[in-house]
Amino acid sequence: MKRWSISLGAVALMAATLPLLNGTPVMASLQQAGAAIAQRLQRPEVKLDLSVEKQAVNVNAQGQKQVKWAALQGNAVVEPGNVLRYSLNGKNAGDIPAQGIELTQPIPQRTKFVLNSATTNNAGKITYSIDNGKTFVEAPTVKVTLADGKIVDRPAPAEAYTHVRWNLSKDLNPQAALMASYQVEVR
Repeated sequence: MKRWSISLGAVALMAATLPLLNGTPVMASLQQAGAAIAQRLQRPEVKLDLSVEKQAVNVNAQGQKQVKWAALQGNAVVEPGNVLRYSLNGKNAGDIPAQGIELTQPIPQRTKFVLNSATTNNAGKITYSIDNGKTFVEAPTVKVTLADGKIVDRPAPAEAYTHVRWNLSKDLNPQAALMASYQVEVR
């Protein structure tokens, strides 16, 4: 059995000598195949970095509070009552839009979530878990037994939150930036 090896130059030569293949010009077929391969090579590539900052509240000469954030690095010291901001920053380094982005972050141990602190620069829905990431809802509730024995749903306390999730509704275009953050208080 003889094997044939055809280089790209030979394919172009063959295409020039065979003008039609199944009613389609051979060169057009090769170009379409090349475009399909190139399209498969294009993909979104979302790169994310996680950073943490510690809140510092100062009072200026006019008696107004000023909030500043200082990046924590290495073996940083935090104390009960300190507020920390966790931020996911990134961008789509790929060459096509990234669709259906979902980011999930745990609430670190020995901290409690600061209610209403989760934000993003991309439209979407922010949901929370109070069961270690098994389920997510927009407004977590817990069952509370009242003095009369009646059981009612109440908003979950900040201490119950275990995870934050961002389901982004907008595509992240190539080179577009992404930011999502949330705050916790050290216990």
